[in-house]
Amino acid sequence: MKKAIKNIFTLGFPWQTQDPFLFCVYHLDHYPKGREDMSPAASLEGRNLGNDFTIKDGWRMYHGQTIPGFPAHPHRGFETITIVNKGFCDHSDSLGAAGRFGEGDVQWMTAGNGVQHSEMFPLLETDKENTLELFQIWLNLPQKSKFVDPHFKMLWHEDIPIITSEGTRIKIVAGSYGEADAPPPAPDSWAADKSNEVAIWNIQIEPHSTCTLPKASKGINRTLYFYEGDTISLEDTSITPNQGIELNAEEEIVIQAGQKSAYLLLLQGKPINEPVAKYGPFVMNTQKEIQDAMEQYRLTQYGGWPWPHADNVHDKERGRFAKYPDETLVEK
Repeated sequence: MKKAIKNIFTLGFPWQTQDPFLFCVYHLDHYPKGREDMSPAASLEGRNLGNDFTIKDGWRMYHGQTIPGFPAHPHRGFETITIVNKGFCDHSDSLGAAGRFGEGDVQWMTAGNGVQHSEMFPLLETDKENTLELFQIWLNLPQKSKFVDPHFKMLWHEDIPIITSEGTRIKIVAGSYGEADAPPPAPDSWAADKSNEVAIWNIQIEPHSTCTLPKASKGINRTLYFYEGDTISLEDTSITPNQGIELNAEEEIVIQAGQKSAYLLLLQGKPINEPVAKYGPFVMNTQKEIQDAMEQYRLTQYGGWPWPHADNVHDKERGRFAKYPDETLVEK
């Protein structure tokens, strides 16, 4: 029998990924109460506003100067998948699309030939803390799909299957587990072809319980990220939090939690196996394409910015919603 564990590594910021994934970052911020303008009800003194990535008092402002988050910025040549477990994210983009999502919702955005968007974290609660927990995952696009039209899709938490059995809870954001299939991804995604076996699962294992990861096909990359708990055991190997594990996907493996509940993220997929040229928010196949992407952004701003502020947020009383480029409105 082949060993299921191929490599164990320490999680940084961002997390190390394997093809077809480009990037994964985990945000956990214990924001204070919010003001009426959705900013933190706390002093911002001592923070490097506009570039605040150092945890101070349990939270960060990131590129936000009033409200935490990421004001308008471009993307091209890949997809962003944003999983918000706790708190809320306000989306606005150059297509005129917008949304507020959170508490388990997922946004799947295909940047394709170019889009600008902002991701702000409004602090909606004024009488209690505003904890934010989210993953942002970058999934590459193959060369044939890098110039598709941008696409914005919401996977509402009510529609995402959650498998529960014998102390295990698995949220199926992409792929399938047993008889459960995730909602369809964006249409031009590498994940849209089931033969690519793309899987994104958020896993919770109760103390002393086990979770079995089924076999995948030969050549599939599979990475498991252990981000909260005390220990897990795989193949008689004890692993502590803030570790990533590259697995042999051809082997079934059993994960056992320790004294505390274990929280894990699984990313899996067939590698695209194409050259990757990256520069900041642009991911193409060649350096010439990167230069072209930057030049087009300078000339067109990828459609401009139709919102009043780069750090646009929606009305405080607004609930979860999605407004699509064709003006279709979905409210939750």
